[in-house]
Amino acid sequence: MRDKVVEIRNLTKSFGELDVLMGVDLDLYNGENLAVLGKSGSGKSVLIKIMVGLLSQDEGSCRVLGKEVVDLNAKQLNALRLKIGFSFQASALYDSMTVKENLEFPLVRNVKGVTAPEKKRLVEEVLDGVGLLKTLNQMPSELSGGQRKRIGIARTLILKPEIMLYDEPTAGLDPITCVEINNLINQVNQEYRTSSIIITHDLTCAKTTGDRVAILLDGKFSAQGKFEDVFSLPDERIKSFYDYNFINI
Repeated sequence: MRDKVVEIRNLTKSFGELDVLMGVDLDLYNGENLAVLGKSGSGKSVLIKIMVGLLSQDEGSCRVLGKEVVDLNAKQLNALRLKIGFSFQASALYDSMTVKENLEFPLVRNVKGVTAPEKKRLVEEVLDGVGLLKTLNQMPSELSGGQRKRIGIARTLILKPEIMLYDEPTAGLDPITCVEINNLINQVNQEYRTSSIIITHDLTCAKTTGDRVAILLDGKFSAQGKFEDVFSLPDERIKSFYDYNFINI
């Protein structure tokens, strides 16, 4: 059995009278891609924010790379976050910076003593890895949505994270670009040896990228396992989610 890099037990989170997570259990194993599925507002993004300490749970345990996240002080939390790549839904690039400057930013901010030649090598390495080396001196406004998504992933990879968290990686993209992003997620997993959680409501993305899928319904994971096994279960909530969403590939 592979080591667990994320271990979540009986996690609860409410906002006022709104119960979002109600006793969630989840494991992420070393080297796997796990697709977390759920409808909008089901708590998927809340879950990964708890993993990186942007939110605190009400009850339960969330251990990431062996650390109980809620118990970490600011210095320890920052050290953990450097090992976690967070690919935001909106890419989160700085509009006033070129692609090169956007990619250099996390190095300048987080890595002491990195030389100019090393910065250049790392920037070109990750840009080449996402197939966009020619965009080095372009501004984000000059890029397509898919290109911005790729640059956002490249900026995350530059710090060599152990875990990747993708928040709705295919949202707002055309079908062809969705295929490219799904392929990139798999490529990152293989080449960078990351463990990944892919938060999505896109079943094509989940089927393409997930070694396993986990479905978040009514505040809990109703099913976890291989895509075909999960969607063959006799649960009407899962069946309705499949019928509503799925585009066959």
